[in-house]
Amino acid sequence: MSVHLEQVRALVVEHGRITASPEELGPESDLYAAGLTSLTTVHVMLALEDHFDVEFPDNLLSRQTFETLQSICEAVEELVD
Repeated sequence: MSVHLEQVRALVVEHGRITASPEELGPESDLYAAGLTSLTTVHVMLALEDHFDVEFPDNLLSRQTFETLQSICEAVEELVD
């Protein structure tokens, strides 16, 4: 399965309670500056796990993993391979 930025963006916007509009979120946009919190990060992680049928290991449960759409895509790509 290929991880597409648009899929990740949709899940982050839906489950992350982002205050920015989806169009404002580029691959390197700081999601925490856009409204992501530690609590909503958990919601995003669970949505990603369900959507891509993966499980995030402890080493990927960090702020850096969820800081940008690009970093999320890279982490999920690693898990689906």
